[in-house]
Amino acid sequence: MNYQPFEPGRYYHLYNRGNNRESLFLDVENYWFILKLIKKHWLPWLNVYSYCLLPNHFHFVIRIKEAHKLPDSWQDGQSAIHQPFANCFNAYTKAINKRYHRTGSLFQEHLKRIEITNEEYLQNLIIYINTNPDKHQVASSPDYRFSSYQSLLSTKPSHLCRTEVIELFGDTENLKYMLEKQQYNLSLINELTFE
Repeated sequence: MNYQPFEPGRYYHLYNRGNNRESLFLDVENYWFILKLIKKHWLPWLNVYSYCLLPNHFHFVIRIKEAHKLPDSWQDGQSAIHQPFANCFNAYTKAINKRYHRTGSLFQEHLKRIEITNEEYLQNLIIYINTNPDKHQVASSPDYRFSSYQSLLSTKPSHLCRTEVIELFGDTENLKYMLEKQQYNLSLINELTFE
């Protein structure tokens, strides 16, 4: 599939899964490691609104920063916006391959992305992503450590754009209600699922 280049100021749903539906995260340390890589490689380029890391796939809602806030390497034409994603996933794959004595691709294919163009779609996607652990029977979504669910409802410091997500839902109580009731319209986001 050919993708349009990432554009400054736009929202995207990013997702992918393990090659042959195999696990991407083989132990708890792997989840923390990829989050560390994301912080290093992605955050200079984008803001994260929601995410969920499941054993064999992941989802992110991100927004590329405005052009004037992007790193100098982009301003100078030396780096494309896709480069931080490639750097992150290449580093993760190399580390996993080395640690677990494996070779080859870890991910099924290149990072998938869909531009998010309206607020209703964005709201539904945020609820869908944060309730994915329940959907896949991995864990109870409120208790799952490797999604943005807990951070969105917390007051602790976070790299998430929590304030913007809360504003999207009106207030924290409405966001919490929508998450607890798993209130999303699957028909709006059906093309985004792996099923």
